[in-house]
Amino acid sequence: MQGTENVRRDTAERKRDALERLGSERDIWVSTSHPDHGPHQVPLWFVWDGQAAWMCTGANSATVRNAREEPRVRLALPDARNVVLLQGEATCFPAREVPQEAADAFTDKFGWDPRQEDSPHVYLRVTPRTVRAWRGVPELRDRVVMRDGSWLG
Repeated sequence: MQGTENVRRDTAERKRDALERLGSERDIWVSTSHPDHGPHQVPLWFVWDGQAAWMCTGANSATVRNAREEPRVRLALPDARNVVLLQGEATCFPAREVPQEAADAFTDKFGWDPRQEDSPHVYLRVTPRTVRAWRGVPELRDRVVMRDGSWLG
């Protein structure tokens, strides 16, 4: 097992690194919750458009049902040594109503167009209100790099 980096990055560097990862990663963990059924977490493919994360899943999935009932969600990139957590609200778009630019970016990145599937799909857009990024204990104290929808640093 590799150790975490001990060099503390400043806020601007953590913001830059988080944005670079959001632009290059394929997978993101999506955490939703339903008032009666509790939490639900699933990894999904995503596209970062510079402002929001776009994911797509089946229209009847627990993720979509939960996001419609309780739109506050959390997203996490899959690396416990280089953490990036986003918190925001999900907006659901049936595949036939998704903005063309978002759907095309998703198709270009993954080679899959959910709009062409026989079963209905829903795109979720999550615009973060808070972003936290840290590598190990030295960065825990100042891990917030976005607050109230505004980037820090």
